[in-house]
Amino acid sequence: MTTMVSEMLRTYPADLGGVNREAMERCIAECFDCSQACTACADACLSEDMVAELRKCIRTNLDCADICEATGKILSRHTGYDANITRTQLQACAMVCKSCADECERHADMHEHCRICAEACRRCEQACNELLATL
Repeated sequence: MTTMVSEMLRTYPADLGGVNREAMERCIAECFDCSQACTACADACLSEDMVAELRKCIRTNLDCADICEATGKILSRHTGYDANITRTQLQACAMVCKSCADECERHADMHEHCRICAEACRRCEQACNELLATL
């Protein structure tokens, strides 16, 4: 199945160098999926009766959503590429995804949205680490 990410990578007019396109494509897609899942989970947490007990989860979700969104955008830009910035951003994204998944898993037995979000965070963490290994 062709995705917007794969189409945009395919049509980039300059050479992408030795980048692993499959790892790049997967990481970009997982970052944007995770950002959406975290945003939706934070919103769902705000609708729960025990919202005060979910304060840390909400904050972690929102931080993760922002970092994943920024990572997906940075990975989507190839002109003037700086490997140090990319590596640092991927490391930050993997770290926040791990933290967010850990936090959401604490609530996953009570809130399905937290379980789904934790899974999205784990996939994004893995995709970031896999792309990092190729750089």
